[in-house]
Amino acid sequence: MDTLFLWYPKCSTCQKAKKWLDSHGIEYTQRVISEENPTQEELTLWIAQSKLPIQKFFNTSGQLYRAMDLKNKLAFLTDEEKIALLATDGMLVKRPILVSKDTVLVGFKEEQWQDRIG
Repeated sequence: MDTLFLWYPKCSTCQKAKKWLDSHGIEYTQRVISEENPTQEELTLWIAQSKLPIQKFFNTSGQLYRAMDLKNKLAFLTDEEKIALLATDGMLVKRPILVSKDTVLVGFKEEQWQDRIG
């Protein structure tokens, strides 16, 4: 599997991540998360691969997250319901996401990316 980079072009953190990938010569396929949001199947796989809690995949600083009052609602949802909700709109999903055959990185922290794929 190729490396997949999910991003939102207007996001400054995503822009930094893209520049980092390009400056390190890492080849990837890019996907705009607001145009083609992750499917339930993809999210289920990525969450398992990342070993992160599902909550880490939510864009908690996003307008949609706040408008839906998810801070107060997520605790009452099952994991399956959380994944289904994430799959409804790419703007609910934390970004960028970098997916390769053995790595899933959520958000951009340069040191972490350097350690894992650098």
